[in-house]
Amino acid sequence: MTATSTAMQIAIADDDAMTRRLLRALLTAAGHEVLEAGDGEAAWALLQREGVSLLITDWQMPRLDGPGLIRRIRTADLPGYIYTILLTSRDSKTDTVAGLEGGADDYLTKPFHAEELRARVAIGARILALEASLREARDGYAYQASHDPLTGLLNRLAITTHVRAELARASRGGHPLSLALLDIDHFKQVNDTHGHLVGDQALCHVAQTLTGAVRPYDWVGRWGGEEFLVILAGTGLDDALAAAERLRAEIEARPLRLADGAALSLTVSVGVACAGPAGEQPGDPVRLFQRADAALYEAKRMGRNRVCR
Repeated sequence: MTATSTAMQIAIADDDAMTRRLLRALLTAAGHEVLEAGDGEAAWALLQREGVSLLITDWQMPRLDGPGLIRRIRTADLPGYIYTILLTSRDSKTDTVAGLEGGADDYLTKPFHAEELRARVAIGARILALEASLREARDGYAYQASHDPLTGLLNRLAITTHVRAELARASRGGHPLSLALLDIDHFKQVNDTHGHLVGDQALCHVAQTLTGAVRPYDWVGRWGGEEFLVILAGTGLDDALAAAERLRAEIEARPLRLADGAALSLTVSVGVACAGPAGEQPGDPVRLFQRADAALYEAKRMGRNRVCR
């Protein structure tokens, strides 16, 4: 059995110590890390502790047999897929079909051949690699669908979804919820004077500043254009105004450094609205957005670079 370039962590469940030793020797020689369990219950405990991706289990074991272990795996909410190979001395096709229908991915008949073991483990490795690739692609699509491609912040649809969820949570718990809507002052002038590349850098700079300045349980999203929305969970109006002022001051105090070494000063106007005990309880999130937008308009009307409620 030759070493493989796809090393994995493999669990062996078998009550026969000699079989476990043989499997360990063959799999270790192939470059895999091997964990052992003497019965199904011990194997189940091991699988919950370790990030095992492939399991080779005997059919007949005390406490919990191989098919029972596999059924438990398939019905559990485990973080990743576990590829299972059922090891059996039964040569009946009926038994084989029953094992596969019970959730096993493959099977080996005792006594097994070393090269057949290698081939079946290699098949499992390829399937697991494909599953990981598909999961990564799915997660990537989900990220793209919910995040702004320029700033990496939540996009408008995603941040709106979070507002609805936080409003529902605030309503159930009787807690306030505040929004801060920020707009970069004179952003058109930034684009006209320095170009759109610097404009993009300014958007990313403000996004990074906001992300670093909010609490871990607050949410920041790009509302559109040069506007950003911050969800201040569990925050009443007075505290939200203070938080918005800190965000405004932080952005003003951190100019954007340009490629030529010059510093581009940026400021924002901020509108704050609150729902809950310290503010109007809207029937719909749209009402809360409208009030934050009206407050932002007032901040701009009064000269920009300020916070209004």
